[in-house]
Amino acid sequence: MSNLARKLQEEQKRQTVQAPQKIKKTDSWLSPGEKILSIAFCATLCIGAVHIISNQAAIYELNKDIQNTSAQLEDQQKINNDLKMQVGELSTPDRIRSMAEKLGLKLNDNNVKVVQE
Repeated sequence: MSNLARKLQEEQKRQTVQAPQKIKKTDSWLSPGEKILSIAFCATLCIGAVHIISNQAAIYELNKDIQNTSAQLEDQQKINNDLKMQVGELSTPDRIRSMAEKLGLKLNDNNVKVVQE
């Protein structure tokens, strides 16, 4: 082969080797703006879900406290009613008279005044 033929062959190789390579562009189905919007939407959705769950937990605690207070109130009302019954039983005139006689007091009918309510 002649020198000229070699030069021609080398030029053809260079042209094939140095041919502009096509850059593969990865075409995503979401643009950068859409990606930012979707991330912001997901973050807002997660924050909202956490907020709702925390509110529900607070409501549950308050309801539990209300029920406990109601139960304590009912128990105290029962105790108060029992004490009122005991006061009623202990304040009968017969019992008062018997306790007065035990303590040495005597009944004087001239000093007794009747009070009506």
